[in-house]
Amino acid sequence: MAGTAASVGTRVDAYIALGANLGDPARQLDAAVDALAALADSRLVAVSDYYRSAPVGYADQPDFHNAVALIETSLSAPAVLDALLAIEAAQGRHRAFRNAPRTLDLDLLLYGDATLHLPHLNVPHPRMHERAFVLLPLLEIAPDVVIPGFGPAKGGLAAVAEQAITRIPGSGRRR
Repeated sequence: MAGTAASVGTRVDAYIALGANLGDPARQLDAAVDALAALADSRLVAVSDYYRSAPVGYADQPDFHNAVALIETSLSAPAVLDALLAIEAAQGRHRAFRNAPRTLDLDLLLYGDATLHLPHLNVPHPRMHERAFVLLPLLEIAPDVVIPGFGPAKGGLAAVAEQAITRIPGSGRRR
C-alpha cells in the first residue's frame, strides 16, 4: 500500500512505539495501551514487553520505559496520528524541547507497507531502524516485519547493539 489512507473497510496493521520517563512510566504505558485498545475502528493485536533504555539526545533525564504495540485499523495514517496525539495530551504530554523528558510519547512507526511524507507525518518513522528501544520490542511482536525502504527490521540490530536496553521482567500486556 503506497497511499495515505486505508480504503473504506480495509484494515491495515499499524505499529506504534510507546515511551515514557516521567511520573510512573509503566503506569503511563499501561494507560496508553488501554487507550489504544479503545481506539475507534481499530483492534489492539499485540503489545511487546516493556523495556528500559537510556535517553537519546538530551541525556540529563531519567531512563525511559518503551514498548511497541500493533493495532489493526481502518483509520487513515493521519487519523491514527491524530489519535496518538490526543492520547499523549490526555496523559499530560508537554513538548518543551526536542528529546525532552515526557509523560508519554507515541510514534506511528509503520502503517502497512506505506511510505508517507506528509507535513507532520513520515512513515516509516525515519529513525526507527537506528534505535534499539524501537527495534527490540518491534521484533518481539513481529519478528519478520519489513521496514519499507530499509528491509527486514532485524537487519538493523547490529547497528544498535551498543545501545543499552533491558527487558523489564513481567511487564507489558499480551493480547
